[in-house]
Amino acid sequence: MNEEKCCELAEQAYEIAYELDSKYGCCPQCVLSAVKTVIGDEVTDMLIKASHGLSGGGALVGTGLCGALTGGILALGARYGRDPDAFSSGPGLENFHAGRELVYRFESEFGGISCEYLQQRFSGRTWNFWNASEYLMFANERGNRCARVSGLVAKWVVEMLLS
Repeated sequence: MNEEKCCELAEQAYEIAYELDSKYGCCPQCVLSAVKTVIGDEVTDMLIKASHGLSGGGALVGTGLCGALTGGILALGARYGRDPDAFSSGPGLENFHAGRELVYRFESEFGGISCEYLQQRFSGRTWNFWNASEYLMFANERGNRCARVSGLVAKWVVEMLLS
């Protein structure tokens, strides 16, 4: 695939993930849905569904890995990950190399990789997502920042998968 087409698809993934996150939240699902829409094949509806619980740092606790980044790692794993019937074939380093590249790019862009870190960066504090009023306050404080994160991760993953 030529570089111009790759860039066009990566931008399309950015727009889809950004729009989905802005409207509906659940960053890992937004990233995976964008990658599926643009590239297709490996990302399945079941993978998108399974990623739902990874939002908000995992189960909305805030302390784990950013859900958008997790969604990106899952998308890479759908392509490069080890099949269940191949456990004895070794660790599957290609997948870890791809995931590490995404994590390093994310950290370079945002300065950290946890949901909690991004909450602090985007709003000056962390939030209890299990408290409805705090969740709404965070939604107002963060503005479009989380949607931008989802968009960038989707864009980077598409670039990685098409290169």
